[in-house]
Amino acid sequence: MCGIHLIWGKGANEESIKLLMESARHRGPDQSASFSPWPGMWVGVNRLKIIHPGPEADQPFWSPDGRSFLIWNGELYNYQELRNLLHRMGVEFFTQSDTEVLLHWLRIFGAKGLEKIQGMFALIFVDLSGQQVLVARDKNGEKPLYFLQNQDSLIVSSESRGIAKLSEKKLDRYQLDYFFYLRTPQPGRTFFKGVKEWKPSRFSEIKQYSAFRWDNIPSLPKKEISTTAESFKSLLQDAILKQFHADVPVGMMLSGGADSSLLYALWYRKTGVPLPGYTIQTEKKYASKYADGTFSAKFSQQFPMEHHLVKVDQQVFLEHFEEYMHSLDYPVGDSASFLTWLIGHEAKKEVKVLISGAGADELWGGYQRHQAFDRYLQNKKLLLAVNPWAKNLPLGRKWEKFFSAIDPDPNRTFLNFSALQPIPSDLFTDYERVFDKKLPLYTQMLDFDRQVYLVQDVLKIYDNALMAHGIEGRSPYLDDNLIQFWRSISDESLLKGKVWIKELLEELDLSWIAKRSKFGFGLPLQEWLTENGPFSKRVFEGLRDLDQNYGSMLNLEAKAILANPKKYASSQFLTLYNLFVLGEWLKLQKL
Repeated sequence: MCGIHLIWGKGANEESIKLLMESARHRGPDQSASFSPWPGMWVGVNRLKIIHPGPEADQPFWSPDGRSFLIWNGELYNYQELRNLLHRMGVEFFTQSDTEVLLHWLRIFGAKGLEKIQGMFALIFVDLSGQQVLVARDKNGEKPLYFLQNQDSLIVSSESRGIAKLSEKKLDRYQLDYFFYLRTPQPGRTFFKGVKEWKPSRFSEIKQYSAFRWDNIPSLPKKEISTTAESFKSLLQDAILKQFHADVPVGMMLSGGADSSLLYALWYRKTGVPLPGYTIQTEKKYASKYADGTFSAKFSQQFPMEHHLVKVDQQVFLEHFEEYMHSLDYPVGDSASFLTWLIGHEAKKEVKVLISGAGADELWGGYQRHQAFDRYLQNKKLLLAVNPWAKNLPLGRKWEKFFSAIDPDPNRTFLNFSALQPIPSDLFTDYERVFDKKLPLYTQMLDFDRQVYLVQDVLKIYDNALMAHGIEGRSPYLDDNLIQFWRSISDESLLKGKVWIKELLEELDLSWIAKRSKFGFGLPLQEWLTENGPFSKRVFEGLRDLDQNYGSMLNLEAKAILANPKKYASSQFLTLYNLFVLGEWLKLQKL
């Protein structure tokens, strides 16, 4: 993993590229370099050494003829296959790195070669002879990339805040509404005015920095795929063997739930090699509800590992909160972000790669909102008929949220299920276009989660929290072949409740995990906010500051909550934490 940076046009100088590199130093603490390939352009890189950690694979990585070079952030999982093909074409290799493979692949095939690359990446490939730059981001959005472009210059970087330091660094106020409802900025945007996200699966061959267009990386030609449980198992095992491979120590983020447990169990059954596993352990009084530590400890007795329980309580949170906030490129109002950061803080003592189960819930229907949406589809007419009066009854938090989300439009209903509050019409319009109308309704919903929630929340958290500690995160469920397999499934019943994942767990004598109720990965916010302890005092203090400093920019719903936040501690604890993190980050960034 790395940080990659480019400045082209006005302001391209050594001082500016060094500022970008310094802002992302944590992303690549093992090696850094910068230089100017031609007047008016500077590039820089921070390298985290994972494959072929020797200096021979340092970046920028040059072609033998000196006509092109590559800087990139990611891992190429099919690099051995591409290396063999290139070798048969007469290419000589001097390292065992995937960087050298990718350089030659792009040198020979250019942008057309992107469709055959399997892995996670953000890359900048520079052709000096043609003074052309290829910029691309992987299809799943596993690796971040941001840019600022105007008539005078183009700036590209792995993090948004470094770019903001080179511009006016103004707050994009429109993003506060998106964050209030969905805990992230709008897709394609950041909190910094003018700094945009390079969207997943996009590439551009740039000859003039002030005017360029994007293209989508083409999908591989569809092939006949046997959509069976056995095929799923075979593809998942192949993804595990590829993604658990590294030339540095590898560990596992283990929740004791279905997804991460299955990955580790298949790995251990295939190789017999134990790995370090890291699990969050909350206070004993919450152990029955937040049971990851209990389940993962039992799992480690069945599948041996070096098991680490990473303890969290209110004091641990407060001790690390400031350091955590300083690490955020921009906030995501999901407490899983802090827990992932805390795991990285412990794991960096021993490993440089952490595997997670990210993507399984999104693709295979594992969230409660997926069940709620399926219930809505099956009973739509009845629910629309009873909804006017049902949503006003005191039915408890879960059912009140369910009925408040119901809408005649299935897409809007699902987005309401995903949001902290039912979203207004103007915001829905910005998300509506993401739903692929060619897909059946339930699959549309999963595809939306793949494109939006996975990228904006889960993967952003995963990358930001682990890279703060110089750790690479990997997600085998997002393997290219598994995504292609997922796209081929026409029977929607196979996409509900992670059917094949649970079947494989039962096959591995882990039915007790398969039957475990789904519980989100997060802090015990409801408990902490209602106990009047040090956590709640810190949060309510932060919310008062947010109201004083930024209240005029917030919508009426947010203002109502901030007027008396303690009133909402039990019912709107997720929203309170969301607003708290936002306020603390805005204050830190002086926006």
